[in-house]
Amino acid sequence: MATRADWLLALPLLLPLLACAATAALQSRRDLQRGITAITAVGLLLASAALVAEVIGRGVIASQMGQWPAPFGITLVADLFAASMVAITALMYAATALYARGDTDVLENEALWHPLLAALALGVGGAFLAGDLFNLYVWFEVMLIASFGLIVLGGGREQLDGAVKYAMLNLLATTVFLISVGMMYGLTGTLNLADMARRIPEIENQGAVAAVAFLMLAAFGAKAAVFPLFFWLPASYHTAIAPVAAIFAALLTKVGVYALIRIVTLLLPEGHAWVAPLMWFLAAGTMVVGVLGAAAHWEIRRILSFHIISQIGYMIVGIAIATPLALAGAVLYMLHHIVVKANLFLVAGVIRRAGGTFSLATLGGLWRRDPWLGLLFAIPALSLAGIPPFSGFWAKLFVLKSGFDAGWYVLAGIALATGILTLYSMLKIWMEAFWKEVPEGTPELPTITGATRWLLLAPVAGLGLITITIGLWTEPFAAFALAAGEQLASREAYITAVMGVIRP
Repeated sequence: MATRADWLLALPLLLPLLACAATAALQSRRDLQRGITAITAVGLLLASAALVAEVIGRGVIASQMGQWPAPFGITLVADLFAASMVAITALMYAATALYARGDTDVLENEALWHPLLAALALGVGGAFLAGDLFNLYVWFEVMLIASFGLIVLGGGREQLDGAVKYAMLNLLATTVFLISVGMMYGLTGTLNLADMARRIPEIENQGAVAAVAFLMLAAFGAKAAVFPLFFWLPASYHTAIAPVAAIFAALLTKVGVYALIRIVTLLLPEGHAWVAPLMWFLAAGTMVVGVLGAAAHWEIRRILSFHIISQIGYMIVGIAIATPLALAGAVLYMLHHIVVKANLFLVAGVIRRAGGTFSLATLGGLWRRDPWLGLLFAIPALSLAGIPPFSGFWAKLFVLKSGFDAGWYVLAGIALATGILTLYSMLKIWMEAFWKEVPEGTPELPTITGATRWLLLAPVAGLGLITITIGLWTEPFAAFALAAGEQLASREAYITAVMGVIRP
């Protein structure tokens, strides 16, 4: 008999699975596709909110599909971290689905947009709830297939070129991950993460464990666009249409960061002194390379793509230090960054509609034409740079405080310098696109009006409001992140929840 926990863990997967199948079967009925996507968005938001509430009230929950006892069968697990990531995935699904209703690039390819978006939400949600390594690999493959289909929407040469680079490099990372899964199974005799966490300390050859774990970290690092495995992201993300780029920027690299946190906290919490200095190097390199790449470019999408990389570095700082406060900082930073980065790519799409281009050299005068658009850009831009009172300030503060508390002053200094250069990049977009005069010879496009304007700006305004809310009403979000950090730093609750799911 299925329990409440079983349903709460299954619904975030069942809803997008059904939506994918239904919208794929109804490609000739755009009205029905839109209705199904809207219902799915509402359902996902409600189901994920119920999941978060359940985990807050009960602690870590787990379910065994098919009633096989752990560690056999398919395990779904949700702690505060996983539940919050499922909820933010539902929010991104809803925001991009609404924005797409006013985006002409999507409307020209709408028959494919709806099933591919649902498939992506399915893969991402499955990865966040997966309790064993093999099914994590399966969800990565679902994500990869859906994201490849989304990135080629539009069918232009630029999209196809970006899709090939994206798919080939991610397939390589996925292959390395699959190899490491097989090797870890050979060492531990299990694929279940909780069971593996119990068995790894008992293995005599810890050198072999370290070697396999290094392969796994390399695969997840590539998924997260961590230095030096980041080059696929700026080569592909800028080619996607606005809502696709937004949901990619929000979620795909975060699945890699999520997996890194799970591996480090569950499988390598002690006895592997090499992890912290490795993560120190990766965090520093990721922040520096990403922010310098953004500073060097003058095309909005490329600037934002490089800033995805630089901001991932802050999350890796939390993994490197791995104290409850540092892990809380990584969780809060991920939630903040998902909202802000998706918002910036959505705003970039509106800027291109209003100015006709993404190139800063040929943009200008948007503040005078549309001050509301300027305000809606400024909110996520300032938050990304860590300016108070927005969400980015508190997320950076958590990370920096954990760095200073741990005595990692150089890394904290690099994080501060990265924030300053991030502000430079955001001011560059503001000055060039909004504040300067329209370059001579640039044709003036008509102002976006009517229903299209509301469809494009409503999700942007909604995400901006969330950013402001986190910044001004920080206490509950900070408390949630601290509780999630405590759970991640202590493995016992996760292991007990999974291995205690034994049914006759």
